[in-house]
Amino acid sequence: MKTINKISFNDIESIPQLVKDFLNQKIEGFEENTFSLEHFRKQIHLKKDAFTQSQRETLSGTLARQMEELKLSSGQKENLEKLKLPDTFTITTGHQLNLFSGPVFFVYKILQTIKTCTWLKENFPDFNFVPVYWMASEDHDFAEINHFRTENNYYEINEKSGGPVGRIKISDTFFISEFEKEFKDSVFGTELILMLKEAYKTDNTLTQAIRILVNRLFSEFGLLIMDGDARELKEQVKEIFRDELENFSLYQQSKEKVDFLTARYGKVQVNPREINLFYLSETRDRIDFDGQKYNIVDTPISFTKEEILNELEKHPEKFSPNALMRPVYQEKVLPNLAYIGGNAEIMYWLELKDYFSRIGIPFPLLIPRNSMLFLKEKTLGKISKLNLKIEDFFGSFTDVTNQKILQDSTVLKLLEEKEALLEKGFSELKAVAETTERSFGNMVKAEEVRQLKSFKRMKKRLLHAEKIKQNELLERLENLFLEVHPSKTWQERIYNFSVFFSDYGYAWLENCLEEMVVQESRLIIVAI
Repeated sequence: MKTINKISFNDIESIPQLVKDFLNQKIEGFEENTFSLEHFRKQIHLKKDAFTQSQRETLSGTLARQMEELKLSSGQKENLEKLKLPDTFTITTGHQLNLFSGPVFFVYKILQTIKTCTWLKENFPDFNFVPVYWMASEDHDFAEINHFRTENNYYEINEKSGGPVGRIKISDTFFISEFEKEFKDSVFGTELILMLKEAYKTDNTLTQAIRILVNRLFSEFGLLIMDGDARELKEQVKEIFRDELENFSLYQQSKEKVDFLTARYGKVQVNPREINLFYLSETRDRIDFDGQKYNIVDTPISFTKEEILNELEKHPEKFSPNALMRPVYQEKVLPNLAYIGGNAEIMYWLELKDYFSRIGIPFPLLIPRNSMLFLKEKTLGKISKLNLKIEDFFGSFTDVTNQKILQDSTVLKLLEEKEALLEKGFSELKAVAETTERSFGNMVKAEEVRQLKSFKRMKKRLLHAEKIKQNELLERLENLFLEVHPSKTWQERIYNFSVFFSDYGYAWLENCLEEMVVQESRLIIVAI
């Protein structure tokens, strides 16, 4: 494995402008929420003052209970104890409970969280920094998480869903035998198969499965694995949930930021609701207020104001945050400094800053995670042979293709020469026409537009003709694009980590960790 390039997000066309502006400190009010030594220094003191010893004891005890069935590394045991100390802070990432981790970027975001803690310890040796993976165990969209893909196959499970996905028990294990067929002859295939079988045993919940898998992959790095579906943690956010039910505070306090981001960037990632909470019964359903009662959508359950507040007081575990309230819950129960997430996550966190101020919780630093791309030497050879650069695959590849198709066209060269002569002729003619009657000058301009449009039509028709003539080259370019972008999107959003682990094992994880850039958001391209 050899890293061949690390491209800044600023140089990648498809990275959202909002994320680029955030990274470049061009969004007013968020300048100090970006990655820097000084910003971390300020955040340490903010969070230290806002997180109590009682919260630390609860957090450490809860995590210890949640992870008690796992074989913990010495680093994990130390980190559980360190959480009780006032000089210990967390760096967090979160993700859904995708089958066998889902797309490989799941691994990248956890590794960057781990490496950020190492970087912070080097720069702030008097403090401790603990990496945390927050499991989105309360999500209810099972169809989003019940599958994963390799280069050759698609795997999925079918289970009864509707409630929190973390509570679903595994009964469908057919995918394991199919996976075994694909990987049994791989160098590290046996390790992968054992990993899969251990995690996805019949009657394990999906929460247990992901916890076991993540621990197998990252325990030696000291990673702690957190499940927010816990009464003792939700006890700490009862007042925030009460305020949400009574005053619709998140909706009210985020409105200004949402309007600002919508006006500047066209839309926001997630639109706040009046009540950003779900109610957990047999299913997980949204809470809606009709002016008199609190109704649990799609169920016959409803509460008066007094009843729902009483339910919250007695059973906080039955109330579940939605995508926008989850960051608030997380930051309330963790001594957290920074959140590492994908572009979409960063964009919806930005909506929340004013709300964080209202409820008195320090807003964390936000770090758009690194992306990684692993390309075979054979693919890189094809790219080089066509005189292309890897950067060409992260702009408009249609433009790149058109340029390649037409690069040796004598017809295009002649057309461009004649077009230039036409523009020069009309430039001279317009200068003279301006000395005559106005309508004549307008006619000359209109005629220039008409004739130049003809040249555009001819070039478009030429491109079409050349694509037919050079069909073999066009097919090579299209196939090469799909080697870089399987299913026409970024590799990390399609393939499961098993594609790479099967050949390199834990050395692949170590290599990813080594190549991660914590100070900047980059696309890291590695030859394999």
